[in-house]
Amino acid sequence: MKLSEFSSGPVPVENAAVEHAPTPAIKAGRIAYLVNVYPAVSHSFIQTEIAALERLGLEVSRFTIRRAASGLSSDDLVEAERTSSLLEGNKIGLVRAVTSTFLRHPAKSVSAMWHSLRGAGSGVRGLAYFAEAAALAQQLERQGIRHVHAHFGTNPVAVARLASRLAPVTYSFTAHGPDEFDSPRALDLPGKIADAAFVAGVSSFGRSQLMRWADPAHWDRIKAVRCAVAPHFLQAPADPASGYSTSRLVCVARLSAQKGLPLLMEAASQVAKTHGFTIDVIGDGVGRAVLEKMIARLGLEHRVRLLGWRSPQAVREALSQARGFVLPSFAEGLPVVLMEALALGKPVVATSIAGIPELVDPANGWLVPAGSVDALAEAIKALLDASPARLMEMGREGQDRVRRMHDPDNNARQLAELFAPLV
Repeated sequence: MKLSEFSSGPVPVENAAVEHAPTPAIKAGRIAYLVNVYPAVSHSFIQTEIAALERLGLEVSRFTIRRAASGLSSDDLVEAERTSSLLEGNKIGLVRAVTSTFLRHPAKSVSAMWHSLRGAGSGVRGLAYFAEAAALAQQLERQGIRHVHAHFGTNPVAVARLASRLAPVTYSFTAHGPDEFDSPRALDLPGKIADAAFVAGVSSFGRSQLMRWADPAHWDRIKAVRCAVAPHFLQAPADPASGYSTSRLVCVARLSAQKGLPLLMEAASQVAKTHGFTIDVIGDGVGRAVLEKMIARLGLEHRVRLLGWRSPQAVREALSQARGFVLPSFAEGLPVVLMEALALGKPVVATSIAGIPELVDPANGWLVPAGSVDALAEAIKALLDASPARLMEMGREGQDRVRRMHDPDNNARQLAELFAPLV
């Protein structure tokens, strides 16, 4: 199979002209952000987004359903101090919020609780969502905040939506995929879109999937707003050539079924017959035991290392020292780690799914069909065989593309313009 048979050219990106538009003034105001677990190692892009909005003059109050259990960096710990948890350590506050809500707004409370119990799938979950929404609505009113933005179209949006029924606030959300698109009816994605002030997809593909599950009358509120990489990836990238002479590859991913890592083990077994290399897998999850067994069965102990979670600084260092990056996902939105690898000048091997082809093409990497061990193995071989000059050329294109498409200040300005009439 020729690599050209499973590569594709550049894909036009929705709202691509935003980067080149004149810089309008941003209306100052206060908004809230709501996330299921915040801060978290895998959600550093949300911190990047909030910081960029604050540089534009918006005040952002952070709320989380629950706090991350461990693995926080020093920056995360500072951010955690600024974040209010609705659930953990707040049982008395939840009871007080529910009681106060029923006393002040009995009709609204009964209606919101009925919607919560009907849509949550279980009575316990429905009651929890209602209590969290009551606490959120109460805090938003106290702080004079009129709008809340949630990341991920799962339970944070359910809570924000209920809060909008209890208090004079609006909500919006960013849907990342694939979870929202795997269970759109169970999550009532059409209803969440219908009630939202606007909804953001992180790619043109993501926007199309939101449109798929929305009434066409609501399509105008669905936008493509890309996530961004942290400024330090763009401002002071490491020397891309530092890893081009090595045969070290890196994969950063949760060890879950969505990421397709067993496929990477099979492909690595094929590549090992003709090439020397190592693959460092950074991340952890429920699939670790399966991967450990595969590594032993395939004799890859000296080829593949499962390193577990690492700090953002350690991930950056690992990417900087690698020849390239590999991500064999079965389901995605548009992974931020792909942006980070490209920002550091590293060519990537990724599957041609979801929003990935909007960022990756033959100019900066190799796209392969999801689920094909042979195609993945051939792409890895091509990465290992490429000359340093070719890798440098691809690395520069990757850096340029990330700067154009995933700059935090440019993308935050697009969000701020959407928030402006709501604050």
